[in-house]
Amino acid sequence: MKMTNNDILKKLRVALMLRDDQIVEILELVDFRISKSELGAFFRAEDHENYMECGDQVLRNFLNALVLHLRGTKENPKNPSDVLNKNKKEVITGNQDAEKSRGDLRPSKSPAAKKPFKKHTPNKSATKVQVVEKVYFKNGKNKKS
Repeated sequence: MKMTNNDILKKLRVALMLRDDQIVEILELVDFRISKSELGAFFRAEDHENYMECGDQVLRNFLNALVLHLRGTKENPKNPSDVLNKNKKEVITGNQDAEKSRGDLRPSKSPAAKKPFKKHTPNKSATKVQVVEKVYFKNGKNKKS
């Protein structure tokens, strides 16, 4: 099985724990502009209607930008392990903040999340009232008894 540029990009994103917006920022280091939606198309399944094949130019620019991101420049060198550790901390602390800001998804269950207060009723069986009567549906088939 042959690995595509999309596979390489996906594996680098997972291994380096990069979010889409971080990848866009990294690509801007080499003056390569790409939108988050274009980038998202590379990470889709191959049979998805919005899937796009990652070209050699995109992957080449990403790898060159990644070197600059991790190592820095000659004038301003960086330690790659420091950059990766900083990124890991951002991902860990950023997930909690990002979870609060996203409105389209339910927040994940965490031990810190409290359940709503529930009134205690001492005798549950005595207070239970049948609200709806039992309904029998006839779906057109005659049952033999």
